Amino acid sequence: MREIVLDTETTGMDPVDGHKLVEIGCVELENHMPTGRTYHQYINPERDVPAEAAAVHGLTQEILAKEPIFGEVVGNFLDFIGTDSKLIIHNAAFDMKFINAELKTYGFPNLENKRVIDTLMIARRKFPGSPANLDALCRRFKIDNSNRTLHGALLDSELLAEVYLELLGGRQRGLDMEVEKKPTNSEEKVVKAPRIYREPRQFTISDKEKAAHDKMLEGVKDSFWKTN
Repeated sequence: MREIVLDTETTGMDPVDGHKLVEIGCVELENHMPTGRTYHQYINPERDVPAEAAAVHGLTQEILAKEPIFGEVVGNFLDFIGTDSKLIIHNAAFDMKFINAELKTYGFPNLENKRVIDTLMIARRKFPGSPANLDALCRRFKIDNSNRTLHGALLDSELLAEVYLELLGGRQRGLDMEVEKKPTNSEEKVVKAPRIYREPRQFTISDKEKAAHDKMLEGVKDSFWKTN
């Protein structure tokens, strides 16, 4: 089963207000485990990057000016995520509205919501009332996020892949090991295996070994190991 863990960075909060994507990061999972294949792309938003957004991800208009626009990379992006892989996204409504707005601009159909698994919703169901942002979940599951000084789409996707695995049940999930259960019927009798009788073994030592042993014990006072 192929899944894509996905994250984006943007110039603001809503594409309706003219905000655009500036970064996409994806991590491929196969049967819930990273394969090592990733997709990462910076994007020229063809507009300014507000200071408050740049403070979050560190991407300025000057940095992004040399990057391709979304229309130049959309094919590679769609090829990577495929047509039927599940999309694992934290707070999926945010990322999906930006991706679909960009797709619409260039004449591509929307990504369907039925493909999406929102880890934010899973975390809120599992831990009601507790913080459910990515940093909080990394702390909960003891996932090292010390490199996350700024938001970054690929780094956040890699962290989210680990969080997702923990939300599914942890690193031992899917091993499918059979564990033999002990009987719980209190009336069931315990049958003991018959004890096999073995003849006593005789241990003999040579005269040389006996002499060496006696010599060693000469310096030991009142030793009960001395042979007669």
